[in-house]
Amino acid sequence: MACHCTGCQRMTASAFSLSVAIPSVGFSILKGQPTIGGLHGATRHYFCPHCMSWMFTRPEGIDEFVNLRATMLDDASWFTPFIETWTREKLLWAMTSAVHSFETLPKEEDYASLIEEYAKQASKPTL
Repeated sequence: MACHCTGCQRMTASAFSLSVAIPSVGFSILKGQPTIGGLHGATRHYFCPHCMSWMFTRPEGIDEFVNLRATMLDDASWFTPFIETWTREKLLWAMTSAVHSFETLPKEEDYASLIEEYAKQASKPTL
């Protein structure tokens, strides 16, 4: 996803942040200990203590996923945002190729169909 909220704009010094939702059960820190930084609140943003890069977020109330910054992947060339959120705060010139746009966040009842649609799209080979 691409998040256009002003918090993500400030933490990335860019127009939006990019993240991949990873199931929490499949996510672990293999080396080191990240530090909490960025905007402080119930949602925790984790940064590399050495270079201070924003690595991942554990969103408040969504324990089943960790939002990994897509740019932290060794190869992010395959990544394109499927949804974009907080578009009511986006910079007017900021555009993405996201299939779905939301003024804030998707409704909780929409997540199942979004995940299903993304799974179908992601399973198709690219030409």
